[in-house]
Amino acid sequence: MTEFKVNTDAVRKVLDVVKAAGRDALTAPEGKLVADAYGIPVPGEGLAGSADEAARLATGMGYPVVMKIVSPDILHKTEAGGVIVGVKSGAEAKAAYDTILANAKSYKDTARIEGVQVQQMLKGGTEVIVGSITDQSFGKLVAFGLGGVLVEVLKDITFRLAPITRDEALKQIDSIRARELLEGVRGSAAVDKSALADIIVRVARLVTDFPEIVELDLNPVFATAQDAVAADVRIVVDFTYKPREQTRTHEEIVAGMKRIMEPKAIAVIGASNEAGKIGNSVMKNIVGGGYKGKLFPVHPKADEILGIKAYRSVKDIPGEVDVAVFAIPAKFVPAALIECGEKKITGAVLIPSGFAEANEPELQDEVVAIGKKYDIRLLGPNIYGFYYTPQNLSATFCTPFDVKGSAALSSQSGGIGMAIIGFSRSAKMGVSAIVGLGNKSDVDEDDLLAFFEQDKHTNIIAMHLEDLKDGRAFSEAAIRVSKKKPIVVLKAGRTSAGAAAAASHTGALAGNDKIYEDVFGQSGVIRARSLRQLLEFARGVPLLPTPKGENVVIITGAGGSGVLLSDAVDDNGMALYRIPEDLDAAFRKFIPPFGAAGNPVDITGGEPPETYKKTVRLGLEDERVHALILGYWHTIVTPPMVFAKLMVEVRDEMKAKGIEKPIVASLAGDVEVEEAAEYLYQRGIPAYAYSTELPVEVLGAKYKWARGAGLI
Repeated sequence: MTEFKVNTDAVRKVLDVVKAAGRDALTAPEGKLVADAYGIPVPGEGLAGSADEAARLATGMGYPVVMKIVSPDILHKTEAGGVIVGVKSGAEAKAAYDTILANAKSYKDTARIEGVQVQQMLKGGTEVIVGSITDQSFGKLVAFGLGGVLVEVLKDITFRLAPITRDEALKQIDSIRARELLEGVRGSAAVDKSALADIIVRVARLVTDFPEIVELDLNPVFATAQDAVAADVRIVVDFTYKPREQTRTHEEIVAGMKRIMEPKAIAVIGASNEAGKIGNSVMKNIVGGGYKGKLFPVHPKADEILGIKAYRSVKDIPGEVDVAVFAIPAKFVPAALIECGEKKITGAVLIPSGFAEANEPELQDEVVAIGKKYDIRLLGPNIYGFYYTPQNLSATFCTPFDVKGSAALSSQSGGIGMAIIGFSRSAKMGVSAIVGLGNKSDVDEDDLLAFFEQDKHTNIIAMHLEDLKDGRAFSEAAIRVSKKKPIVVLKAGRTSAGAAAAASHTGALAGNDKIYEDVFGQSGVIRARSLRQLLEFARGVPLLPTPKGENVVIITGAGGSGVLLSDAVDDNGMALYRIPEDLDAAFRKFIPPFGAAGNPVDITGGEPPETYKKTVRLGLEDERVHALILGYWHTIVTPPMVFAKLMVEVRDEMKAKGIEKPIVASLAGDVEVEEAAEYLYQRGIPAYAYSTELPVEVLGAKYKWARGAGLI
């Protein structure tokens, strides 16, 4: 946290007065006291109780001035006609005072009027907004964007978790769409971004120190080349608000997740010999998958299930049990979970549906309460179970999984889980885990991040989610984990649902998806825009070496593909390398006169395999080139499989020399390109038939992760 001097006692004194008065908002003079206590620059001002006093204050400050109603019952002063700007004389000040009071009474005749604020009028500068909201999932967020009267029209605003560092605040300033306005346009001077960053940091610290401040607006903030000053301070409070508390340490989370994911002994409650029953499928998958730990079927009447001794209750099982998989109707879960608690089983996989998702929140609340009482971690309910391939464990009623790898995937939805399983098997994408989260009554995404962070079998984490129960815990975990392993998230439900009833501009602009977008970016999360993209990133990103720089080169046999690939490079946050003259000349040695060097390097479609080989080798050998995108065009001269085998050969040749760079490929042609693309993919080169977008998206995801992790 950035350190600077603040006066918390002064803020507490103001808030105590507001609380005692039963108010939920501060007046403008109270807002100034708070701003002063945290070093947030605001203009000189005074409170007038009469027209004559307004004139004296204005004359003392120097004209022009701004005059504003001060009333605890009127938060939106402009709407009430309670603001007059550009007051230039004592006579105008007196007239403005009378007008403001009359407008306020007309707007709300019961409003308590404390006076009229007379404030120095700021001249010039770019109007921006700095604010804060309190999100149900993410907690305290600080906002920055274009301000003034157009703030809710342009909606060019961005959010970050509070508190915030100065470096992150500067990045936030540069992330708005209209950032060029801050750089100076048409002869205007660039604004002092350092002064703006200072205000952002101080606001973030203020709302962190005082959680009861649930909304805050500094709008407009006038930013100039010399400074930044907040013309208006609006603060909304909720003295009942309490930040979400972390109930478990990181070590406790990991230990609990290990008992679930890497159990030495499993009980299946509701195990069955009857085909078609969930308990039967779960047993078959665990046994057939090759799980080597102890397995204990639990059934009230059966003596054995699938030839394995069965028990009437988990309490009858000898020795320790790590996790219980529930395959019984929802109404029987609480009683069985109590028995698990008495048996000191610390993990429960709740497959049954029929809880909160089926309008039975009380039943789910009961299960959660039992879990808390006995310290049982609950996965689910309403899930398909989970797979953890290093343990040969398929604790699910779905299709058994048989391709081990390094991708860990999770989904909140069962249907999406089925798609993940199907794609992974079809594409032969090895996974370390596939986990259903369902209702997320307890275990959620940040718990999975903690486990997969330390899991040596996992190199990438891909998650589908509809919401985050504790967005702040997720973000804090993601910031840490993304430095080591890529995290890809598909957030369903991107429709913006702004807080229409919010009291501040910042609150009204806080669309749900915008907050997710910005916090994901702050946390180093790669956001997938579709299910296919999530799966392709999970499959392709781990195959690519980490690039050592930003210089991307396209080598293509078709000019049209080169243009589309170039567009995709720009769309995915990368830039084509401006090839220097010596490298350009080197490429021209291998391509025909009617081809094109530069970037893309167009070798044309009629060239033999040797041309592909030489140009790709050159791109890999030159240390100034950091990544290659290959655009193949199906020809008789260089058939698809000839191209594919040659590219693997060149890649391996360079790898033997210690040269590894990310390579992706786009293949255009007849159906033979499908086999060639699969050949390349299975040998570590992400390749796609009929698409110029997907390979570049995969490369872009790798770049996004590498930048966020500070590797380039």
